[in-house]
Amino acid sequence: MAVTQPHIYRIIENVEKVVVGKRKEIELSFIALLSGGHVLLEDVPGVGKTMMVRAIAKSLGAEFKRIQFTPDLLPSDVTGVSVFNQKTLDFQFRRGPIMANIVLADEINRTSPKTQAALLEALEEGSVTTDGETRELQDPFFVMATQNPIEYGGTYPLPEAQLDRFLFKFKIGYPSREEELEVLNRVEKQHPIEKLEAVLSLDDLTAMQKQVLNVYVDETVKRYIIDLTTATRRHHAVYLGASPRASIALMKAGQAYAFMQDRDFVLPDDIKYLAPYALQHRIILNSDAKLSDISNERVIREVVEQVKIPVGRESGR
Repeated sequence: MAVTQPHIYRIIENVEKVVVGKRKEIELSFIALLSGGHVLLEDVPGVGKTMMVRAIAKSLGAEFKRIQFTPDLLPSDVTGVSVFNQKTLDFQFRRGPIMANIVLADEINRTSPKTQAALLEALEEGSVTTDGETRELQDPFFVMATQNPIEYGGTYPLPEAQLDRFLFKFKIGYPSREEELEVLNRVEKQHPIEKLEAVLSLDDLTAMQKQVLNVYVDETVKRYIIDLTTATRRHHAVYLGASPRASIALMKAGQAYAFMQDRDFVLPDDIKYLAPYALQHRIILNSDAKLSDISNERVIREVVEQVKIPVGRESGR
């Protein structure tokens, strides 16, 4: 049986039992999950980043692992390590926490570049290589990484190559007064995450991911995507613009978003909506822009406003 739109929003509503007032952020996370991408959350502590990814994992009955990144963390602490077994006189591989369906990479910028690099293959290829042997990760595989934008002491900024591996980057933000009151009411006696149950299976998720691949993307929409990424490369404030990988990511995200809207084709408006989340972390500003306090968000906003939306054959239907 095909998984339909009501099945998708059943998961979102289930996660909302734990995460209050963050519907858009939950939907963006699920778009990334459907399209096989990963998410980078940059926000202050205590706004629900961990709870959101845990709730997604429990809603799917998925294996969940959390990696707390610290300066002394080694690559083998992430990927796994071979340990000598004295009984069998052989080396046995012990899986690292990256080998789960859904992984929370907490405070990813607090570990060394060497350990950060251990994630590159996992995020892009869905595999890890240890002791010269490549091991496939579980399918589905989804990483949500977090970093604190306030405390930069003792941190290692993610290199551009690793930022490019994340489909989306966004913030959760503080709740409103009423939303925060609702949070207090829900956790007063027991945290809702403790009694959250799965509403779909991993097989259902895999089926949805396959259906997303069949969502039609007209050439007009593809050209619009390319126009957006090209515009970032030509912007006066940009030193390094979005790569072709960004174009692919935006198209894949558009397919997942259209699927969630119960459509079998992508509209230019889908791409326009998703572009800020898919492109802002994929550009590097030049020195003049940084001195002028121009932000990545502002540049992408200008690009989206300036690039003309195609009309006529948006859907190819």
